[in-house]
Amino acid sequence: MTAQPDARTDWFTEARFGLFVHWGLYSLAARHEWVKLREHLGDEHYDRYLEQFRADRYDPRRWAADAKAAGMRYAVLTSKHHEGFCLWDSALTEYKATSTPAARDLLAEFVAAFRAEGLRVGFYYSLIDWHHPDYPLDWMHPAFKTGVQPGGDLPSYVDYLHGQVRELITEHRPDILWFDFSFPEFPPEEGAPGKGRDDWQSARLVEMIRELDSDVLINDRLDLPGSADFRTPEEMAPHTDLRSGEHAMPWEACRTLNGSWGYAPSFQQWLDAGQVLRLLVDGVAKNGNLLLNVGPTGRGEFEPRARELLAEVGEWMRLHGDSVHGAGASTVTAPPDCRVTQSGDRVFVHLFSWPAGLLVVEGLAGRLRYASFLHDGAEVPFTEVRGWTPDVPHRVAPGPEGSVVLTLPARRPDSAVPVIELSLRS
Repeated sequence: MTAQPDARTDWFTEARFGLFVHWGLYSLAARHEWVKLREHLGDEHYDRYLEQFRADRYDPRRWAADAKAAGMRYAVLTSKHHEGFCLWDSALTEYKATSTPAARDLLAEFVAAFRAEGLRVGFYYSLIDWHHPDYPLDWMHPAFKTGVQPGGDLPSYVDYLHGQVRELITEHRPDILWFDFSFPEFPPEEGAPGKGRDDWQSARLVEMIRELDSDVLINDRLDLPGSADFRTPEEMAPHTDLRSGEHAMPWEACRTLNGSWGYAPSFQQWLDAGQVLRLLVDGVAKNGNLLLNVGPTGRGEFEPRARELLAEVGEWMRLHGDSVHGAGASTVTAPPDCRVTQSGDRVFVHLFSWPAGLLVVEGLAGRLRYASFLHDGAEVPFTEVRGWTPDVPHRVAPGPEGSVVLTLPARRPDSAVPVIELSLRS
């Protein structure tokens, strides 16, 4: 059952950049993917969205083209979110896309489109289910404290959960299973405790997954130590590399574009392309990935602003992708307000601010063969600091002994994050 980091994760750590897509009935409500809980909506109200879900603007080929152009190498789609609605033609429920006016398996179309572009695919699957009649009440259920006390048959629900995961693997062969989420550590409310590994029967679930497909990667939200292939910090990046230490494993930060995972046009906390790139680079410099979310509209399109942002990121990645794909943390110390990534003997210095003069990189004297800007190949002159002996009293060394001093132009290159490539001697 235990899955330690191994060759199965090589493609994942090489990819570094992925697309997260949250799409479901909540996209029609357009008020965040947790709208059913936040507003304590009953099924009689919420199921109106089932009757209106047409997906008539859904074109996963366009999604895949946008993702590939942005420099993304994989994508994860919400096959089922907490609301319980399924994007594939599950044989275990009628609460699915084929029962809506869309009348087709939307997950199958997603898989075909993204694989046609050479991208890996993953499925987000919610352990929580606010629609299934056998899902037991807990303090995160929309019906909690509403006076409505639904029944619940946990063993029956677990059979449903495991059965759907089996369907996803056998019918669609994902590269990633992205589960969400366990909450046993939350303070339990009277009569409505949280849920964790024992409730989901996580050990049995992972054993089934490994038997069906030993290569599929599993995230860390099953509340089952030793079962995960990668960690998933949310809306944040760790301060240090999570691939070091006793419990080392690959990691992936998942981030929203505007503060909401699902479509919510009233949320205007949009990132810009520069922020996205700095998040991506900061993660790669700590041996991590970025999974960047887009919430399509209820009709199935990416918002124009999201597409424009992905295009801007993609133009930077077209010129600078070598510093991300296949790269990771470097042994070279980053100068102030920079991030450094490395791939073999190529070191990439990402400048988050522009010094307009000299840039000192410590410890590279005698090791640096050549320096140039990554976006256009223009040479960057450098000198080494060795045995500095100033000839006038007021002069000081430009850097510590053994450092390399890069001479930069006064004007910043036209790039959200300029990158200098340092070619090291073998």
